[in-house]
Amino acid sequence: MPHFYAIGWLYRLDYARAGFPILPVLDEEGGRTARQILLYAVALLLVSLLTTVMGLTGAVYFVGAATLGVSFLGLGMALARDRSGAGARRLFLGSVVYLPLLLLLMVVDKV
Repeated sequence: MPHFYAIGWLYRLDYARAGFPILPVLDEEGGRTARQILLYAVALLLVSLLTTVMGLTGAVYFVGAATLGVSFLGLGMALARDRSGAGARRLFLGSVVYLPLLLLLMVVDKV
């Protein structure tokens, strides 16, 4: 969800002109959008660590996933603080990098 909210924040004027009432359009100040980004980033971090708790992945994955998750949460926190297009772009790009690296960690951990 942080990925999609970042896109929505970047293109909220376009979405508004097209008549799509997505959260970043309805939330002009960005407070609700920022809270949703942070909530989902925390949930994503916790869920990504569950694979180790469940015994599906090991310590290498856990440390890497925790590092990636905290970094991704940091990008969300930065956007929540300044609510700028640059912050939304960084969060978007971070999300594009986050998932492939997380999946790569799963593969590396099991090799």
